[in-house]
Amino acid sequence: MKFQLHNLQTAPSNSIPLLENSIKSFGMVPNLHAVMAESPTALNAYKQLHEWFQETGFNADELTVIWQTINVEHQCHYCIPAHTGIAHMMNVDQDIIDALLNRQSLPNEKLQVLHKTTLSLVQNRGHLSDEERDAFYKAGYENKHLLGILVGMAQKVMSNYTNHLAETPVDSMFEKFI
Repeated sequence: MKFQLHNLQTAPSNSIPLLENSIKSFGMVPNLHAVMAESPTALNAYKQLHEWFQETGFNADELTVIWQTINVEHQCHYCIPAHTGIAHMMNVDQDIIDALLNRQSLPNEKLQVLHKTTLSLVQNRGHLSDEERDAFYKAGYENKHLLGILVGMAQKVMSNYTNHLAETPVDSMFEKFI
């Protein structure tokens, strides 16, 4: 059975306020939200994780590094172009965007360490070596940042895996980043 792209007329009643909030925030219902609206609990959890991740203290470059590291590793056809567009909206430097998409070194060591740490956490299911932890701390990050990455991972697992299951179509505003 295919997943439905819900709107305000087709969504379960508990998803309607969440979709209305999406319209207020984005001027439209992103297709990811339209798919997740099938489960008000899932949509609400995703939206909460998104909000909480942005409160972790990471700046726009760091948020983008974490999001795109996970998106690229998970090969998410929807989130890679969506977060490329979002990175542009957040004024993230094009060199950072390109490096993440092309799996190349980032333009500064602190972001590179953040990328490597995030990637290792994803690939090793939350395990880091002592050397990886030392490099992370030496770059200026703390334990609170490790926990912040986990919030971003939870958000991205929800969206990436939903998009894999639903084959979510990329929103027209992000198609140019495919």
